[in-house]
Amino acid sequence: MKDVNELKVEVLLDIINSSAREAMEEYKKTGHGVPSVDSTTLHPLDVLTDTLALRKAIRLLEGACNQLTATLSPPQHTIYETVVNYSWACADVAVKARIADILDQYPEGLSVDVLADKVNLDKTKTLRVLRVLALKGCFKEVEQGVFANTRLSLILKSTSNPGCMVRVHSNFPKYAANLYDTMIDQEYARSYEVEKSPRLFSLRKEGIDRDYWDMDSETRQIFQRGMAGITEIMGTSSLLHHYPWDTVSSMADVGSGVGANSILLANMFPHLRITNQDLPGFEEQAQTAWEKDAPEALRDGRVEFVSFNFLEQSPVAGKDVYYLRHILHDWPDSESTTILRNIRKVMGPNSRVLVHDCMLFHPIEEPDLGAIEINKAPEPLLLNFGAGSNKQYQQDMTMWLVFNGKERTLNELKTIGAGAGLVATKAYDLAGTTAVEFRIAQD
Repeated sequence: MKDVNELKVEVLLDIINSSAREAMEEYKKTGHGVPSVDSTTLHPLDVLTDTLALRKAIRLLEGACNQLTATLSPPQHTIYETVVNYSWACADVAVKARIADILDQYPEGLSVDVLADKVNLDKTKTLRVLRVLALKGCFKEVEQGVFANTRLSLILKSTSNPGCMVRVHSNFPKYAANLYDTMIDQEYARSYEVEKSPRLFSLRKEGIDRDYWDMDSETRQIFQRGMAGITEIMGTSSLLHHYPWDTVSSMADVGSGVGANSILLANMFPHLRITNQDLPGFEEQAQTAWEKDAPEALRDGRVEFVSFNFLEQSPVAGKDVYYLRHILHDWPDSESTTILRNIRKVMGPNSRVLVHDCMLFHPIEEPDLGAIEINKAPEPLLLNFGAGSNKQYQQDMTMWLVFNGKERTLNELKTIGAGAGLVATKAYDLAGTTAVEFRIAQD
């Protein structure tokens, strides 16, 4: 008779098998079959805005695969694999040297000798970088010392918005290296102020004190493209398909940037009137982005650009939906409550606030969730899907390192909302991000 632990392994194998088959079916529905790791082109499903079913299958697959490996591997092996991982540094080299751009011109492959000359890097060191990345299917060594692009490495091209996130993250490991020091420093340890982030701790050790948003034009463009890229990485655009936008007449995109998400909304829902709101100075870049990607909305007057400071002012009054995508996770609880309170002041009786962040699911059941349903993983997986929720927890660390901010659980979001006179009514689990809807609390 099998013991309990062996039965758990058998269940994990079943989850891996069933979730992999679900993912395969999603690819096959496109009519293009299952992709290959060696493919030199993107699969049509890679660029669709609604991949929720695929993402839910992958969440289960990643969680089960990781838990199975952690169960059957020696613990020292697993810890070493966790700690010693320099793939991020190799990807940074590939992006900065534009290696994927060059290989795109040589679909059959290019020798590392020629490639290294083209990017003005040492040949042996370039080879070592590429072989680290090729271990996970990012680039392929088609023959000895000859490399070609793959479906994964295409994401590192300079034309790729998700690839810009590699550039955005390039300094973050330096901040992470000081994490423990900030947790024992008398001034930083128990502070949740933006000015006490590990980023600023690291920079001040070098005699630098610079606001994160103090960027030159090139850095700002990379950041804006990276924000568009994170939409693809996290599957944020699934909200376009899984929220009842057809019942919404007007929307304020609070902290919109150029409006990467609201551009998609405008193109999908031509009845929707959109107000993009951000700090003064965003209007010119936003105008350019809309002229390029949603010219009809501009021509028809369906979008307006209104500058404001959400910590000090309220947005335009009376909108059906006030949408905050990746906003509150930048800010401590007090400032987040202030942002929501400023919105509450101008809401109509039927207005909604939609907070869209990487909400954290607990591995242990949260009490007092009320009528809001949260997806849970099947046993023996952790309730929060384990490694299937890795991106959300890594994003939480990113917010901590850069802004002293955080991703929140549903109960933490409910508490912030209550402090602004709002009540959470529904959560949309998008398998990467979660959108929580708030309405005015009834006395």
